[in-house]
Amino acid sequence: MAFKNRRKLALPEEVLLRIEKPARYTGNEINMVKKDPSSVDVRFCMCFPDVYEIGMSHLGIQILYDMFNRWDDTYCERVYSPWQDLDRIMREQKIPLFALESQQPVKQFDFLGITLQYEMCYTNILQILDLSGIPLYAKDRTEEDPIVICGGPCTYNPEPVADFFDLVYIGEGETSYRQLLDAYIRWKKRGEPRRKFLEEAACISGIYVPSLYEIHYHDDGTIQEMAPLCKSAPAKIKKQVVGALTEACYPDKPLVPYIRATQDRVVLEIQRGCIRGCRFCQAGMIYRPIRPRDVEALKQQAQKMLDNTGYEEITLSSLSSSDYEQLEELVYYLIGECRERKVNISLPSLRIDAFSLDVMGKVQDIRKSSLTFAPEAGSQRMRDVINKGLTEEVILDGAWEAFQGGWKRVKLYFMLGLPGEREDDIEEIAVLSNKIAAKYFELPKEERSGRPEIVASSSFFVPKPFTPFQWAPMDTAESFDKKRRFLRGKIKEQANQRSIRYHCHDALTSELEGILARGDRKLAPVIEYAYRHGCMFDAWTDCFNPDVWEEALRIGGVSKQFYNYRERGKDEIFPWDFIDIGVSKRFLYHEYEKAGRETTTPNCREACSGCGAMQFGTGVCMQHSGEGKACEGKAGPES
Repeated sequence: MAFKNRRKLALPEEVLLRIEKPARYTGNEINMVKKDPSSVDVRFCMCFPDVYEIGMSHLGIQILYDMFNRWDDTYCERVYSPWQDLDRIMREQKIPLFALESQQPVKQFDFLGITLQYEMCYTNILQILDLSGIPLYAKDRTEEDPIVICGGPCTYNPEPVADFFDLVYIGEGETSYRQLLDAYIRWKKRGEPRRKFLEEAACISGIYVPSLYEIHYHDDGTIQEMAPLCKSAPAKIKKQVVGALTEACYPDKPLVPYIRATQDRVVLEIQRGCIRGCRFCQAGMIYRPIRPRDVEALKQQAQKMLDNTGYEEITLSSLSSSDYEQLEELVYYLIGECRERKVNISLPSLRIDAFSLDVMGKVQDIRKSSLTFAPEAGSQRMRDVINKGLTEEVILDGAWEAFQGGWKRVKLYFMLGLPGEREDDIEEIAVLSNKIAAKYFELPKEERSGRPEIVASSSFFVPKPFTPFQWAPMDTAESFDKKRRFLRGKIKEQANQRSIRYHCHDALTSELEGILARGDRKLAPVIEYAYRHGCMFDAWTDCFNPDVWEEALRIGGVSKQFYNYRERGKDEIFPWDFIDIGVSKRFLYHEYEKAGRETTTPNCREACSGCGAMQFGTGVCMQHSGEGKACEGKAGPES
């Protein structure tokens, strides 16, 4: 079979015939932007450091791709991590990594932008750089190399990979990129050294330049200070926040791949941020304050995207969709639209205490799918510790309403290893799962459709930066495995005749994720060692090589006790403390203390807790402006 394409492909036909899913690398997808590279001032290659199917599902890249390509002076193209088969061939045949749109080498671009979504993709960063012919370390690059920049949630502690990047973008990408690219165009015309551009970029809000800072340590390995090396490098980098979200750029014509992606559907982002304040959740803190999109604009956006893609499913994107105040209006509108188009509606991130039986029934009429509930913990005590804000009564009432509405497939998400967890808390996960399954059998026999399908999944708790649990110790892999075996046994005991299956995350992967999540610059050589010895696609179970990582940690002198197992001091300087996310460190520590007392905090709509996000002056914070100013920064026992 010959591959027919008007463009000259970077990969010879014989290579495409030897690899799995060649459509990962040919580009030319529906809605792909085509420009003449020679007609623009800036060529920006956007990278997701994982396989194509996962990267194509990432909403952030779709938004930035659309925004950049609306600018006449900029051409944004894409690249993803080549899978193992092509990676091997590219090294053997010395084929440079290339962008999908132009099929030209990444090294020819002005910028290489890498999104950091997950710590276990860090070795893939080095794969991208290596295959592109770009020096791994920023200090080794010259004016002939692209400016390598990263963004995404992992940049809220970029230090483990800071040495690999020229720039780090902190916050939401719609705000400062235009200013950054304008500065680059001026610098390129002046023909100045690379360092001059980095110093100018450091003056732009939200841009962190790692090479302009020096880290000093105490004798015990903790950070003494992070010292700027020049006047242009600020002591604090403030995250970038989009205030008027409805007016922000959003793609009318999202890219549609020729092969099935992980999220193979239209994605409608209804809001950003979350009001809930779960103490384990990094996203709930770093994306504060909550900012909804206008419902009328969402209706129009949904129509445009469905018209321009041909997708058969639309999903609502939000950290907590139930907290979107106009959810019912939006869903009822979509139900009407989707019934005519025969399009399915997916409603993720819904809290079962806010589920509407009527909405569930109407959505199900279009096409059945499973429901996902996230109690996170089995016992009420642990749900109070993590500030989940759910009671068992509310959980079971929600399950009952779901089953009455005709749903029978339910996924339950829990965590093991939460701070203060006891054995009886773990057992309560099995008890609660069984109670939920039992609710199905309370239906009259004539209303049941076979047996329920209950899947209880548990991940292992990993303390993340900018959460109240950033001070908390993490369980060892051995402890995680012990808890997993205990829970599996209890679920078997409780399930009896119930239809409950149990899945669990890998303990060794979680342990490494913990080290990378709260690590510092000492980890860069560890990551490099792992990469040089074959580690890539570490997020994939079949690819993860714990033995190599153990060797890398040993050679790098990295102590798991120091990075994972110890409780951190109240006043310890963290590697990420140079970032200002709006939420104060004092507030986070107060929440950590409340977790120890098993005390909850009301959500942002019920009362302002003075977290500090008021400074952004947008979203739900504006509803509590007087109250927020009174308690902002207070975060003491009396607040």
